[in-house]
Amino acid sequence: MAVSNPLGSRLPIIQAPMAGSQDSRLALAVCAAGGVGSIPAAMLNAEALAAELQRMQAAEGPWNVNFFCHQPQPADAAVEQSWRDCLAPYFTELSVDAGQIPAGAGRQPFSRDQLGVLAASPPPMVSFHFGLPAADLLAEVKALGCRVLASATTVAEAQWLEQQGADLIIAQGLEAGGHRGMFLSSDITTQVGTFALLPQIVAAVSVPVIAAGGIADPSGVNAALRLGARAVQIGTAYLLSPEANTSALHRSALQAPGAEHTALTNLFSGRPARGIVNRLMREQGPMSQQVPAFPLAGNALAPLRKAAEADGSSDFSPLWAGQHIPDRARSAAELTLWLASGLD
Repeated sequence: MAVSNPLGSRLPIIQAPMAGSQDSRLALAVCAAGGVGSIPAAMLNAEALAAELQRMQAAEGPWNVNFFCHQPQPADAAVEQSWRDCLAPYFTELSVDAGQIPAGAGRQPFSRDQLGVLAASPPPMVSFHFGLPAADLLAEVKALGCRVLASATTVAEAQWLEQQGADLIIAQGLEAGGHRGMFLSSDITTQVGTFALLPQIVAAVSVPVIAAGGIADPSGVNAALRLGARAVQIGTAYLLSPEANTSALHRSALQAPGAEHTALTNLFSGRPARGIVNRLMREQGPMSQQVPAFPLAGNALAPLRKAAEADGSSDFSPLWAGQHIPDRARSAAELTLWLASGLD
């Protein structure tokens, strides 16, 4: 089935931006294979972002830069103390001094400062998670000539994104690894699977739709295109590629039998995200009311994660993964070409 590709790339495949697990090396390899490579910018300062944008100038074909659009919440001392109380036994077990807990938020929403960096090296595409930036910022992004992509987890979110000016919409199904892009509601019962969500969004909007979530092989790509997607965004499958920066512990977890057991959890950041179930998720429950607002929840976990990982343990590490993990590791180029191998 021939489907026109709105991405402008040879193949209708976009590599999902995965903060902490990749940089421009993976994105460039995907571009060279004919897909769209993406770089995650939510955890980059201005200097690091500028360096990544400069490296991406060598890309063969279009590429994408991703930002978060969350609304920062003020720290709540009572909630923070409650969360630390929950973690206190782990601090004792790992001989961690609670005074090591970092302050501030590790992930920042899109800002005018980041816009200024973009203006120096405009990417062909800019994608947003958790909604869209303020109208004036969005207008300036589009004035740079960047096409705007944004994630929707419900039909209502997709319609809102179209109304606000998104050029393409990513239909993020419940199977997707990493953070849910939900922004109109925090109720996770509103979240549905990719192949239920996708045709509903296709019918509800007029802009091209990209399918994401649980797609990791050629048959999944074909199924998404037959349901009306014009392209497919894939993340988890690329985590095992040698060009990814996925940690040794994360790679090991992805290839272990337990990788088939994933769950939505807010423990690591304060927002629902899908990852492989580990000790922290089992003992605290994957979703907790004690967790500080995004992204502050991760602060108290940082020293625990560092101590555990030093001992070769991923008990306190976010092991982001979707519900379909590939059967083996492939290079980014091999994977991109394989994913598109069943296209008509």
